[in-house]
Amino acid sequence: MKFVGQLLGAHAARYPGLGLEDIYKLLHQAALGPAHAVNGEAARARLAAELAGLIAGPREPLADPISPDGRLARIHLRAFAASGFDPDLLADAFTETARSWSPSTEKLAKFCGCLGDLADAGGIAFARTDVERYMTARSAEGWPAVHHSDAFRQRWLPAYRVVDLALLPESFRP
Repeated sequence: MKFVGQLLGAHAARYPGLGLEDIYKLLHQAALGPAHAVNGEAARARLAAELAGLIAGPREPLADPISPDGRLARIHLRAFAASGFDPDLLADAFTETARSWSPSTEKLAKFCGCLGDLADAGGIAFARTDVERYMTARSAEGWPAVHHSDAFRQRWLPAYRVVDLALLPESFRP
């Protein structure tokens, strides 16, 4: 699937050393959106706390589209904070995305299903057998949300929210 190859190619270039769990997390977000992470006002408070505690990290774009149609994106918090936008704007868009986005486990299975071929072609730095074993286990578990790998968290300090770009001003679009 061309979309998955392009998405993973862009992320592998920006984040060398992606683990399988980081690849799966990205595809999980692209197919299912952020619903697993939203809990009403707690999400707003968590965003405020995370923005207040941000430390210097890698340079990232404000919006990083992750879905085939380009609507769903990771909004990187360091770039967001530097932009001067009101945090309530992001909190509202995040909460509304979680409420209104139609998750698709079928889409996630399709995205993950092409990873073996991508591994064979050298598009990701894993053996087909390792990819298929990992993705088969996630499927058997019902496609759960996962955290970034420890190595990813330590090196790249991820801080973002997954949001439908249609809920944000035009200036968020790449």
